[in-house]
Amino acid sequence: MIIRALLALLMFSAGVGGASGPAAAAKEIFSIGYLQREGDPAYAPHRAYTGLVLRDRAPALHGAKTALRESRILGRSIGVKFDLRKEKLKESDDLISRIEDLIEEETKVFLLDLPLEEVVQAAHAFTGTDVILFNIRHGADELRGPDCSSSLFHTAPSDAMLMDALAQHLFERNWKDVLVLEGEEARDSVVSTAFQAAAKKFGLTIVDVRSFVLSNDPRARDETNIALLTGGAEHDVIFLADSLGEFGRYVPYQTYDPRPVVGSEGLVSSAWHWTWERHGAPQLNQRFDRIAKRRMKDSDYAAWAAVKSVVEAIVRSESRNVEELRDYITSEAFTLDTYKGAPGSFRRWNNQLRQPLLLHTHNAVVARAPLEGFLHQTNNLDTLGRDQPESACRFE
Repeated sequence: MIIRALLALLMFSAGVGGASGPAAAAKEIFSIGYLQREGDPAYAPHRAYTGLVLRDRAPALHGAKTALRESRILGRSIGVKFDLRKEKLKESDDLISRIEDLIEEETKVFLLDLPLEEVVQAAHAFTGTDVILFNIRHGADELRGPDCSSSLFHTAPSDAMLMDALAQHLFERNWKDVLVLEGEEARDSVVSTAFQAAAKKFGLTIVDVRSFVLSNDPRARDETNIALLTGGAEHDVIFLADSLGEFGRYVPYQTYDPRPVVGSEGLVSSAWHWTWERHGAPQLNQRFDRIAKRRMKDSDYAAWAAVKSVVEAIVRSESRNVEELRDYITSEAFTLDTYKGAPGSFRRWNNQLRQPLLLHTHNAVVARAPLEGFLHQTNNLDTLGRDQPESACRFE
């Protein structure tokens, strides 16, 4: 990446002051759309009864902006100006019609920061068409399975990838007996199911699955008292599925037996964390912070990776044609510098970005998955998530 950027800078410098060269030529504009929805519940801050904001999410727009700023020199070297077109749809706006309008205006690559059902809708509507859609937000495995689309790419890791990373770490630490605590939210059940599949894949034992509730009702004591919830079962570690976080934040240090907690609290699996300090990550974090004035999160990283993937494909393939770019992105020639020590690439069978994942506490990265010793016949990154023989994705 550094060598390519230096070469691009030299090419740009050579063109300054002259009438020829890519810098002097009229720049072609390549637009990338960023789609949001007004009133998206994902960005409504969830407050505990005391008024604390427990799950505060910010749109990933600044991740895309960071990638565009990093790509300016490369763009100049090939005579392309990369443009980010932000579109915030009103509640009454039809998503498919708006995308079709933008396609007519020569925007054919889109980052979808939208609710899951709208990502599925867009994937079905534009499968097989001359469009590239990026899922930068949802880990739902069905997007890489029954609801997959040849036009939909995923820079957000799947739930299966995230849970496989955790399961590898538990296996390595010999924490093989797991007690699962699962909340009432639909997302809690999805994550719990994904972890249980990962546990089976890596030879862990689920000793019990117990539900918890948010309630002050003394009749629900068995489902609200952490010591009662975690007693009476021999286990090495507790897996917590709590998307709201209001219950889960109290689980560490209040369990019946002294046991580590993983999942939604304690040790967490993510695509990115601000404390990752290797492979150029501090520089990426600093570039993002200068633009966003906050720490980089998973969805920011996914938006960054989506834009960088498009730029890399344009530079390497020397094409602006979306169909050719899509073919190149899924080819063996494509690689993406993930800043995590292993090059990323897209799985041809479901358009998922292969990438290392980080296992971290709130202020430290503990491990990077895939862990040493977890091997695959072609690419060790494919030990995370659904491998090709397991994939339910069948592109139309």
